This record gives sequence, structure tokens and C-alpha cells, in this order.
Amino acid sequence: MRPRRWFRLIALIAAIGLFFAACSTEDDEPESTGDGGTEEGSDTEGEESDGPATCQGEAGQEPSQEPVGGGEGDGAGMKVGMVLDIGGVDDDSFNEAANTGLQAAAEDFGVEVTYLEPNEDGSNRGDLLRQLAEDGNDLVIGVGFLFAESMGGTEDDPGGISAEFPDTSFAIIDDASFEADNVTSLVFAEEQGSFLVGAAAALASGTGQIGFIGGVETPLIQKFQAGFEAGVAEVDEAAEVESTYISQPPNFDGFADAASARTIADGMYDNEVDVVYHAAGGSGEGLFQAAAEADRLAIGVDSDQYQQVEEDVQPCILTSMLKRVDVAVYTAIESLVNDELEAGALTFDLANEGIDYATDGGQMAEFEDQIEDLKQQIVDGEIEVPTEPS
Repeated sequence: MRPRRWFRLIALIAAIGLFFAACSTEDDEPESTGDGGTEEGSDTEGEESDGPATCQGEAGQEPSQEPVGGGEGDGAGMKVGMVLDIGGVDDDSFNEAANTGLQAAAEDFGVEVTYLEPNEDGSNRGDLLRQLAEDGNDLVIGVGFLFAESMGGTEDDPGGISAEFPDTSFAIIDDASFEADNVTSLVFAEEQGSFLVGAAAALASGTGQIGFIGGVETPLIQKFQAGFEAGVAEVDEAAEVESTYISQPPNFDGFADAASARTIADGMYDNEVDVVYHAAGGSGEGLFQAAAEADRLAIGVDSDQYQQVEEDVQPCILTSMLKRVDVAVYTAIESLVNDELEAGALTFDLANEGIDYATDGGQMAEFEDQIEDLKQQIVDGEIEVPTEPS
């Protein structure tokens, strides 16, 4: 055989070998699972996202949350008065939940109930508390921590309205900063429920970019932020949470400023955030509008806000952190009626169902087992949820 033919034969054999080697390499590559991962694992470096989470919920579902009520007691002849916070009784959040508990107690126990709304800046909170006490109400309830100063007094003016009316029972929601023999503090473990919806946000997110909108930056609302961020991190340490507040004390307009919440949410959704949680009272309406416009997910607060938005917005509500203010108000009145109301702090949390999360819309179905497992770990003390942002 001539040398030139010999070299041609060697080149041909080498080419055939390279061809089969390439085919073998292709066959050995792991197949895509269709979710951005591979059969060998989904934590491959450089893995691409599936894209942002979008509004996939169902509209028109019936409420899954059990309504407050069912207690026993005879409150005939008794009177209960309540002063709401700014935002109005129809704020689809905090005030509305409190009034729901008030009205359920009136129906179940036969007590006479009254609620009053403060002026726009809330400067007459104390005047309204005093009015209800002077009117002979057996129990006077202040809805929100901003009633602490007028109800409990200050360092310069100790005592407050509760001291002026020692024979009247008082209750305050979200504050345990002072003690009095006739005051019951109704407080919540907001961080626990926020942890669970934070975990849900991380499970639902396709971008790993998640948002939190607080109404006013106070220690109370920071509890929501802290729990939410911890829940996100529990599921996805790499996820990022963008947290923004609408206003700073002493400006409390952030709880009733839907326009500002809308602007903040628009900016978040434009910046790859695909799930946003709010703890901003009536301002949450702006978030929901932005979510529907952007086809992104939102998380409600206090009440089951899926049931409070229009049907075209419902598919965008992933869940709501349920802070059962209705249960707290109802429980206080039931205790009054049965002569069991005591001074001091009464805490509502996951263990006694004063805190929970909503499932309406169906988007939580694929995550519910994981969320329930985390919930049980919190109840059992295996997970301790922070109350301050890291």
C-alpha cells in the first residue's frame, strides 16, 4: 500500500471514531425535565428561570375561611363600643375585620354595639374613646396601637382614659405597652403568619425577586416584614426581598394611600419582582390593581382579601395572611359576657388559630403540604420566627 493511501485510511478511521464519540456524549447528557432542571438535579449552576409567576388562580370561589361566631352567652342589656382606626370601616382589611367580630358578637350574645370612626388624621381617637365610656358602654375597644397613648396615658400624663373610668372595661388591639387593671391587650404573632406566606411567595416565584410593602415603618409592621423575609429565606436562601414603606411616623397616611402603594408595586413588578406582600391596610388596594395590570401575584393581609377584590383580580391573589382581628374582638366580648374578661395580654397565634393563611383561588394547592409542615414546626417550637428584620 502506498504511503498516501495509508494516511488517508488513518484519517478516515479517526473521523469515524470522533463521530461515534460525539453521539455517545449526546446520549449521556441528562434530559430536561421541562421545569428548567435536569434528571440529575435542578441545582445546576447557570440554570435559567421559568420566568415570572403569573396570575393563575381561579375566580369566584366560595370563602374557605370559617366565619367568626358560635360562642355562647347572654349579653342582653350590655353595651360594647369600638373606635376604629383611620381608613374607614370598609377598608377591606383591619377595620373591616374588627367590625365583623363586633357584629357577630351582637348577633350571638345580644349585646348592643356601636362603632365610631375617627377623623382623617386620627387626632380625635381619645375623644371618641371617652365618648363611648361616658355613654355607659361596658367594654370600649380601641382598634390599633395608636390608641395606647389616649387609653393608657403617657409619662407626662399617666393613667389615660382607662384611669378616668375604672368601672369600664377597655381593650386595645396590637398594643401591650402599658398595664391597667381594666385594660385587656389583644395582640398577635403576625410574624408567624407572615413567615408562612413568605414561604409561599418563594415557592411560587419564578424569578426569586419578591416584594414587601409596609404601610408605616413601625415595630408592629416590621414584625410582618421580619416574618415574611424569614419565610422566603427558609425556602430559597438565594431569593431577594425588596422591602419598602409608604410613610414614616409620625405620618400614618401609609395605611390609607392606595395610590402610593400602586406606584411602589408598579416599580417592583417592572424590576422582575413577581410576588408582593403588603401590610398596609387600605393601601393594599393599590397593590392589587398593579398585580392585575402586570399579570403578577399579590399577597393580602389581615382578612381573606381574595374575597374582597373584583373577580378579574382574584386570579392574582396567591394567598392572604389571616390576622383574625374579628376573632380577637369576638373573644373579648364573649369573655365580657361570661364575666371572664381579664386584664393583661391575650395573644393570638397559629396555635389558637388567631393567625393563619388563606387558600382561596387554588394557587396554594401545590404548596399546601409544605406550608402545613412549616406551620406545625412553628407551633411545636422547632422554628422560631424573628420579630425584627435582619
